[in-house]
Amino acid sequence: MNTETPVILSAVRTPIGKFQGGLAGFPAPELGGRVVAEAMRRAELEAKQVDEVILGNVVEAGLGQNPARQAALKGGCQPRVAAMTINKVCGSGLKAVALAAQAVQLGESEIVVAGGMESMSNCPYLLLQARTGYRLGDGKLVDSMINDGLWDAYENFHMGMTGELVAEKYRVTREEQDRFAVESHQKAVRARKSCFFEAQILPIEVPQKRGDPLVIQYDESPREDTSLEALAKLKPAFKKDGTVTAGNAPGTNDGAAALVVTSERNASRLGKQPIARIVAQAVSGVEPKWVMMAPVDAVEKLLAKAGWDRDKDVDLVELNEAFAVAAIAVTRQLRLNPEKVNV
Repeated sequence: MNTETPVILSAVRTPIGKFQGGLAGFPAPELGGRVVAEAMRRAELEAKQVDEVILGNVVEAGLGQNPARQAALKGGCQPRVAAMTINKVCGSGLKAVALAAQAVQLGESEIVVAGGMESMSNCPYLLLQARTGYRLGDGKLVDSMINDGLWDAYENFHMGMTGELVAEKYRVTREEQDRFAVESHQKAVRARKSCFFEAQILPIEVPQKRGDPLVIQYDESPREDTSLEALAKLKPAFKKDGTVTAGNAPGTNDGAAALVVTSERNASRLGKQPIARIVAQAVSGVEPKWVMMAPVDAVEKLLAKAGWDRDKDVDLVELNEAFAVAAIAVTRQLRLNPEKVNV
């Protein structure tokens, strides 16, 4: 069977806002709509040329039907354009891109807008037994951000505990985690100062009660004053005498990103110059409590499918920094050169 080679025509993202920060006033579909529109604009496409929109979103509670469809219409797509919301937790946005690539490879769609969107600032609280009623006593409000996004539904503990398990099994120390976190902040701050991210970020205007809108154009979480000394003072967040803290764990954020995916042949026909080619993709599952180590098998499969040597053929690696301990352990298990990871 002949398949098409998927390529990326454009890529854009919002700044990443802090929890209850500058982007807190925008529900996920609104942020998604902004990047869908901008991705099409940057690819110099008309709305009528798009066949499908696929967007990842994790905490859908309270957002209404099919958030990706909402984002597609907010972004200017025509009503005939199908849309699908994907929930693969941390991998939702990447899975959306993978599905877009598959649709293009198989000739099911010619042009797909794919990406992800999340507004953790707008995750609602839930009253789970309100439907059937409470006979006696008080009701308990459940935080959907924790319940639907950050809680291991199988082991019944916070995802932070998966970090503690990895730290213990793979012997990653607290100091190593803190050092990784500091370096991550430093890399992000350097990138901001050098305007490295400027081309990929769509500034967001936030209306104010008086005067001009506030323009959010930089990621809000990276801190220039983060230091080993400051992180060392933080207490373990998930386990007594543990090593995972608020300083070396991920933040809670708001943001969205989108790509335009098409085939190499279609790009040529339209006179478009792709910015990247999608060579291969791979997935892997593990026992739930070891989810932080799932990238190891997936990357091994990916290298085999692409026929690549990790040392000779790979220049840069983008690895999820869900927890500093996970990034460290995965880098070691894959025998990656740390200087190539998340530069």
